[in-house]
Amino acid sequence: MVELRREVLRKPLGLDFTDKELLAEKQDVLIGAFEHDEILACCILSNPYNGYIKLRQMAVRPELQHQGIGSLLLQFAEKTALQKEYNGIILNARTTALIFYEKEGYLSYGDVFEEVGIPHIRMEKKLK
Repeated sequence: MVELRREVLRKPLGLDFTDKELLAEKQDVLIGAFEHDEILACCILSNPYNGYIKLRQMAVRPELQHQGIGSLLLQFAEKTALQKEYNGIILNARTTALIFYEKEGYLSYGDVFEEVGIPHIRMEKKLK
């Protein structure tokens, strides 16, 4: 999962994970989509706040993007959040992924801001 996230999300930006970042994930819910023991996609649910949980580090293998795997993974993450009794999901979406999240029912709010050197927008979806 770390390798997939590194290749899709970090390496193109010239970034990598710190040991501290990876250690902090022990408190998170890590979700992966697999086929024959090979990871296809992943995401993390973390930092619960005020009835919501944050989705982050969503990644799909590049050759599998636009085939519905991300949507299925996101639906699973939403079901997981509901099972854990969260009211909804918040996330910081790369602006290049805005349309994907909008199609999945997420609403943007606030202004575009920079995170890891690229533009992002805050989004949320109420689940209850």
